[in-house]
Amino acid sequence: MSTTRPYPPGDRGPEPSGASGTSEGGAASAGASEGGAAGSSAAAVSPASPAGRQVRRLSFDGESGVVPLARDFTRQALYDWGWLPAATADQRAAAEDVLLVVSELVTNACLHAEGPDELGITCDNKVIRLEVSDKGTGQPSPRTPHRAGRPGGHGMFIVQRLCLDWGVVRTPGASGKTVWAELGAPA
Repeated sequence: MSTTRPYPPGDRGPEPSGASGTSEGGAASAGASEGGAAGSSAAAVSPASPAGRQVRRLSFDGESGVVPLARDFTRQALYDWGWLPAATADQRAAAEDVLLVVSELVTNACLHAEGPDELGITCDNKVIRLEVSDKGTGQPSPRTPHRAGRPGGHGMFIVQRLCLDWGVVRTPGASGKTVWAELGAPA
């Protein structure tokens, strides 16, 4: 499932030469809600940290239609952070991969874990980290063997194929889990 890595989550190692440590999307004001995401859902925007790291959180408490809500929330973050509109095909593909992974993680929480509680998105100059928290006790894993011609059961296989890394975090003494996935920023 999750691989062992030489760097902490969200850190892909030393910056390549010529890379900038500045934030690309500018800082949004804390506590602002995302336009068009949903009327009553709580959307939190954190200002960029000195290292250019930005965080967004969306609570699904009492919401319906959570998969499109999560995609819209993520799409707005990608616009704010400069991933969209994409200037190249590679940048467009990277943004589409992020939206697909969000859809898969939220859908899995709906199907296997009584629905998602929260979506967290963290972005720095190298990695975007997606986190979906739920109250489920199950352990997500790609279906083995993967059978491409059969309907269903492809979600975690897709996540595994598109992401740099992914895994599950459980809080001792608490119910539920957080499924996280990391994707590389577009070039």
